[in-house]
Amino acid sequence: MSLFLHLADEVADAVLAHARSEGTAPLAVVVLDPGGHLVVAKREDGAGILRTDIATAKAYGALGMGMSSGAIAERATGQPAFFTGLAAVAGGRFAPAAGGVLVHDAEGLLIGAVGVSGDTSDVDEQCVLAGLAAAGLAGD
Repeated sequence: MSLFLHLADEVADAVLAHARSEGTAPLAVVVLDPGGHLVVAKREDGAGILRTDIATAKAYGALGMGMSSGAIAERATGQPAFFTGLAAVAGGRFAPAAGGVLVHDAEGLLIGAVGVSGDTSDVDEQCVLAGLAAAGLAGD
């Protein structure tokens, strides 16, 4: 299974609906398949021009490292040289800040990742988790 278009679109819409209900800053949300390929990208009116790129980097980094971008941020503080090198290897598609979450199916198989950018990193991540829950999925 993967985050196919219909489900990815549902997740993205649920992320943005939650953001609007919470009054967040304008967001960009990106859904990637397990191979890091773009499935859906949405940028709200007023979101900065780099927000989609940042959201992609959060999700792509999570896929590449096998953990949320928030967990990556925590690890990066203790190993800055490694994570600087990792950013180079990833071709800039790496953002060590909360808001990139891995998505698994009911059997625990990785089906993709969601990244959000636009508000504080913690708020970005809360929006991802709420959107996944609304779509009947869980992130880690």
